[in-house]
Amino acid sequence: MSISFEGKVAVITGAGGGLGRQHAIELAKRGAKVVVNDLGGSVNGSGGSSEAALQVVEEIKAAGGEAIANGGSVSDRAGAQSLIDDAMNAWGRVDIVVNNAGILRDKSFAKMELDDFQLVLDVHLMGSVNVTKAAWPIMREQNYGRIVMTTSTSGLFGNFGQTNYGAAKLGLIGLMNTLKIEGQKNNIKTNAIAPVAATRMTENLMPKAMLDQLGPELVTPAVVFLCSEDAPNGNILQAAGGRYFRAQIIENQGVTIGAGATVEDIAENIDAICDMSGASGR
Repeated sequence: MSISFEGKVAVITGAGGGLGRQHAIELAKRGAKVVVNDLGGSVNGSGGSSEAALQVVEEIKAAGGEAIANGGSVSDRAGAQSLIDDAMNAWGRVDIVVNNAGILRDKSFAKMELDDFQLVLDVHLMGSVNVTKAAWPIMREQNYGRIVMTTSTSGLFGNFGQTNYGAAKLGLIGLMNTLKIEGQKNNIKTNAIAPVAATRMTENLMPKAMLDQLGPELVTPAVVFLCSEDAPNGNILQAAGGRYFRAQIIENQGVTIGAGATVEDIAENIDAICDMSGASGR
């Protein structure tokens, strides 16, 4: 079975390097026309240059594909809209959005400035909202769309020094969980990828021996599948070094105490309330 994206248009944020670059190249290789978005800033979000996005575009064109560069900031509504406008002006449709752009401002919560908390939320969470919102009416009109959110184990399970990043990344799961419902009738499927990969954002977080096993190209097959016609809806796929697995929010059966429940009842039943044996997702 060969998966093709002939006739499809993909918008990929943060695609000037790392994961986004790999996603853009693979989608273009399989026939998609690609908007390569990258602000060109540093890992912490400062600065900006169109060079990275242009290099990826040239790489795609050299391989026989079609792509255009966009240097808009996804955290800015006008910048996010420009991605979708560029796709529509060039090719008249938007089939795929991969929300991949991100920055880091890591510090323990006690030392973190609220401006750094807000900025990470603006890029990861609101950036994904802004681009998806701009593409949503087009996808509804087409009765077709595939959206991929880039979440993280830091959001799913927590990680020291990343309260801002973790909050943004888990927020994307809440966004996905509602979009999967609202988009169903128009064949819009929304999923999330939780990657572990060697990129600019992780090069100082893990030892080299580990990074050598975590090429970003090993995440891309899962992302590209989530962009395909056969994609599921509302799944969180994890990808790390060639291993692909699913994360899920689950709930247990709990304990029925009744309308007269007191705090003492909770205390007496807390072990049963928290017992996750037989838990399931929805």
